[in-house]
Amino acid sequence: MASSPNLPKTLEVSHVAPFTASPETTTHFNLPLTFFDMIWFKFSPSERLFFYSLPEITKHAFLDSLLPKLKHSLSLTLQYFLPLAGKLTWPQDSPKPIVLYAPGDVVSVSVAESDADFDLLASNHAFQASAVRPLVPLLQVSETGASLIALQITVFPNHGFSIGVTTHHAVLDGKSAIMFMKSWAYLSKEDKPLLPELTPFYDRTVIKDPSGFDMKLLNIWSGSPGTTSSDCRNNPKLFEFFQFPSSGESSDLYRATFELSRSDMDKLRQRVSTSWDSSTHISPKPKLHLSSFALTYAYVFNCILKATERDEITKKVLLGFAVDYRNRFTPPVPENYFGNFVGGKFNYDDMRETLLGRKEDSLTALVVKISALIEEMGKQNDPKKEAEKILLKLCSTSTSENSRYIGVAGSPRFGEYSIDFGWGRPKKVAVLSIESGSISMVESKDGNGGIEVGLVLKKHQMDLFTFVFFTDLTNIS
Repeated sequence: MASSPNLPKTLEVSHVAPFTASPETTTHFNLPLTFFDMIWFKFSPSERLFFYSLPEITKHAFLDSLLPKLKHSLSLTLQYFLPLAGKLTWPQDSPKPIVLYAPGDVVSVSVAESDADFDLLASNHAFQASAVRPLVPLLQVSETGASLIALQITVFPNHGFSIGVTTHHAVLDGKSAIMFMKSWAYLSKEDKPLLPELTPFYDRTVIKDPSGFDMKLLNIWSGSPGTTSSDCRNNPKLFEFFQFPSSGESSDLYRATFELSRSDMDKLRQRVSTSWDSSTHISPKPKLHLSSFALTYAYVFNCILKATERDEITKKVLLGFAVDYRNRFTPPVPENYFGNFVGGKFNYDDMRETLLGRKEDSLTALVVKISALIEEMGKQNDPKKEAEKILLKLCSTSTSENSRYIGVAGSPRFGEYSIDFGWGRPKKVAVLSIESGSISMVESKDGNGGIEVGLVLKKHQMDLFTFVFFTDLTNIS
């Protein structure tokens, strides 16, 4: 059957095993899940796309030279990241789900060729969100378990190639996923052992959970929050992902990237500071957190509210973001910890209603809300209570249908534009798993200290958002 226009043509599906000098030395490896992992157990997989520009690349050069190098370095990388070649499962002799690697386990790598518009897909311009969907693979999920990572390498002859990465959120957070990608890129260029900061730290004893909070979270996901038993083991849908409401029909969704430079941040910071200093209805005034993250989140959140106001006036719009607890624990956990060490912080007030009648402008009011969450986060180093609250909210049918979360995927601190496999830095890094309404943040590729924000909206909403984004930015004095 001939492939449809602009759909990638599958060239092969490879299975890459972790490198081993001697098969006899390969052993089983199992990794327990912690309550941090259980928070994300049924979240949709994380999906990223890395575009690399190579204008002279031909299909044959790609297959003969570039692809073998990527596969070999992937095999070398997997010897350090053995869990990724295994699967998430629940053995009969285990009290809870675990990650299990056995000799012979592999990572699936799809190889494809595409005649789609590489320059458009790797740009900041708006285009149909469905156009990039065929560039990322799916995880394998069954009644007995799920794969942890799937990769797709797609060549665009005479333009470049992309690497689509899908990872299971119950096993690794964004920081761990990017550590894997950085390790793969490093070993693609260097014939030497992996750097210590890129070598995963697997010790689970750094997380204490004597009360079995991990199983309480799992039972919330399974629909039985009142028990801590493992009755959900026999649930045939245990490993299926929770279905979050989408922003709309896939054919009407558009994806685009917007950048706030360091200069833009300075203007926003000055604007908010002036507005806050001139407000007289709050005393004493709490200190605002005017970080690039807080300012970017507040500004984009505000633009989304304006762009969607007519369509979604009946929906509650909730604010929240993920929190990395690695350096918040006592003692701090190593930055190269592999797994999830991320919780969440949410405000459950409807932001539309909250902003009505505020004496300060809506941007400043949003920064105040975000600052309050950051302040709370600094005072509380135990994420358990917040995690339980979030999951109960998420699993509530009424909340899912009548509310919209504008969360944040990714982080401008990950350094994703530094991931160079030997053919240059990425032309574009895109977080795809934001179609349920979140935005993504990645550092600006030119290293100017700015932030690239990705989002998905309906076509008319994207048009209005674009107008509001640039008009409001221009009007900031």
